[in-house]
Amino acid sequence: MHTVIVYESMYGHTREIAQAIAEGVHQADPEAAVDCLPVAEAGPDQTRSADLLVVGGPTHLRGMSSGLSRRMAAAAEDHREGHEEASAEAHRTTQGPGLRSWFHDLPETESGTYAAAFDTRVDTPLAGGAAEGIAHRLSGHHYDVVAEPEGFLVEGADGPLRAGELDRARAWGAGLV
Repeated sequence: MHTVIVYESMYGHTREIAQAIAEGVHQADPEAAVDCLPVAEAGPDQTRSADLLVVGGPTHLRGMSSGLSRRMAAAAEDHREGHEEASAEAHRTTQGPGLRSWFHDLPETESGTYAAAFDTRVDTPLAGGAAEGIAHRLSGHHYDVVAEPEGFLVEGADGPLRAGELDRARAWGAGLV
């Protein structure tokens, strides 16, 4: 089985969740080939070979990020002392494609190609989530979405990840296999 995990990450939280999902897939199927790629490195050649495509991103303004929300997030990170690494990751992310534009180049697939969607989000009543929009776009490209879209929680707008979320991501990844 070949699993491709594609993620967009501004501050590193979604990347950490994606890596934990990859670990979970390996735990469930040690023979599985797993590629965990930032959205800028995930071209059609990488996704076309997947038996399972897992896609995730941060929640911005109650849904998937946009060019504007990514620039706003990077600018906000510039003003936080002690977050140089997160600021650098945010700026790298804004320079590449986001998930919204990445989906324009995602080839349609045949029925029987599986997918799942996840996001990172804060735990507030009006926070929303990006995973539903990601799952909808995967379905629109004829992927069979095999799990309910999943949200992983971040403490406050800039983190850290809530305790236990990496373990939950590993378990979710294992359950996808």
